[in-house]
Amino acid sequence: MTVKQESQPQLDALRAAMRVQGAAAFLTLDADQQTWLAGFRALIYSRPILLTVEPDRSTLIVPQLEYEHAKEHARVDRVLAYGERPGLEIPGSHLDLLDDLLAALPEGGRVAVDESRMPIGIAQHLEARGREPLSFASSLRTMQEDKHPAEVEAVRRAGELVSVGVEASLAACRPGITEIEVDGIGASAMLSAIAEILPDASVELLTMTPSGPFRSTLPHVFSSTRQLREGDVLIHTRQLAVDGYRAELERTAFVGEPSAEQADAFETMRRAQRCAIEVLGPGVPAADVDRAARNEIEAAGYGDYAIHRTGHGIAIGVHEHPHIRYDNPEPLRPGMVVTIEPGFYVPGLGGFRHSDTYAITETGAEALTSFPSTLRELSLGV
Repeated sequence: MTVKQESQPQLDALRAAMRVQGAAAFLTLDADQQTWLAGFRALIYSRPILLTVEPDRSTLIVPQLEYEHAKEHARVDRVLAYGERPGLEIPGSHLDLLDDLLAALPEGGRVAVDESRMPIGIAQHLEARGREPLSFASSLRTMQEDKHPAEVEAVRRAGELVSVGVEASLAACRPGITEIEVDGIGASAMLSAIAEILPDASVELLTMTPSGPFRSTLPHVFSSTRQLREGDVLIHTRQLAVDGYRAELERTAFVGEPSAEQADAFETMRRAQRCAIEVLGPGVPAADVDRAARNEIEAAGYGDYAIHRTGHGIAIGVHEHPHIRYDNPEPLRPGMVVTIEPGFYVPGLGGFRHSDTYAITETGAEALTSFPSTLRELSLGV
């Protein structure tokens, strides 16, 4: 099946790198890379999906149950399907279709792969067919870090919509409501807004609202049926992806009045985020952004509790490069999109983290998310 291929800068950049490195084709099984290059994302990947890019065509290999989906949405030149029931005139394995593609490549042509995301079994399969994999991880990382204007605009759109969910969720916070109910109220408001203004859009949600002096100290945890209580600290996290591109917005909030110690920790966290944002811009090493936030946290006596990086890249993936951490000397570049989310987690007191999404510009950084962030605004019900 042939599908109309839309011109896109991601493929142009990939093919230019392939020419430089002498690759006859590029192969990936990674869902984020397939979304980035072909605009296609499945719900699950227990059945392998392969994307190949050659100089003159791109091919998506899918299980038969994804065939109609891929025909409708994938920006590729061909969709090929394999089946899993008897009597079909199509191959029963993705490897059969891959072998056909490999056999058609020029003799000795190497296949570029992201070795950090390539299953070892596929790499061994390539070698067994005389197609030595060509390391392409570094080139791909640079291409994916440097967002094109349309990609930044897509993240901005997600950033505008994600605040709808955060606003509704935090407005619902009160003693007796559960974490999952908080998540659901915000999701309903956000999805209603998206359905009204973006017909036919695909949407992915990531949400969590750990609350209380213990659960809020767990940076990555599913929301639960725990009921919020007066005096609780909570960290409400939302990532929203619209048509594959996502933004992140997080706020630390209190159910009622915080204690004096909680208020001090909150203000320290907020100063740390501002310090990181103030140095954010082109040419600034990622490590310097992390250091700006970490210095503020350490000066206030919370350094031992600051257990993660200050931020990360974001767009197609939940976490992408560049990593805004202490040991990354990489200078930030215009077009990069990152979160700024310094946080720390004090046992018995709670966790404290705001997160906002920023695009690096030629002259500085542009906020792609916006939401109230002060102690007064986030002391809920006061």
